[in-house]
Amino acid sequence: MNNPLGRHVLAEIYDCSFDILNDVQKVEQIMVNAALEAGAEIREVVFHKFSPQGVSGVVVISESHLAIHTWPELGYAAVDVFTCGERVNPWDACNYLSAMFKAGHVEATEIKRGLGCDKRMAAVNY
Repeated sequence: MNNPLGRHVLAEIYDCSFDILNDVQKVEQIMVNAALEAGAEIREVVFHKFSPQGVSGVVVISESHLAIHTWPELGYAAVDVFTCGERVNPWDACNYLSAMFKAGHVEATEIKRGLGCDKRMAAVNY
């Protein structure tokens, strides 16, 4: 079978707006909207502003999570978007984030999660 339980996109987002990446309210709003844009169902939201700069946060969704840490002074954001099931596409969220952060360059990789679970489930459900 080899159907993944989830899709995990790790994104390196470069050349972003300092003012956006350093504003906890803006980052939170953009992350929440990215989850909604992808069709996810939001459960909880937690964000923190660092001093002198930087933001970390997570949007917990029914389908898993979106997480971020920003380095505004470098114009950089490290983002991961993990979705389970087939209804929510993590790339929709990543593309939205890149656009809203005014990114100049993005490098992203998708990892299929839980590929080995088909074998385990087959053994349990014999």
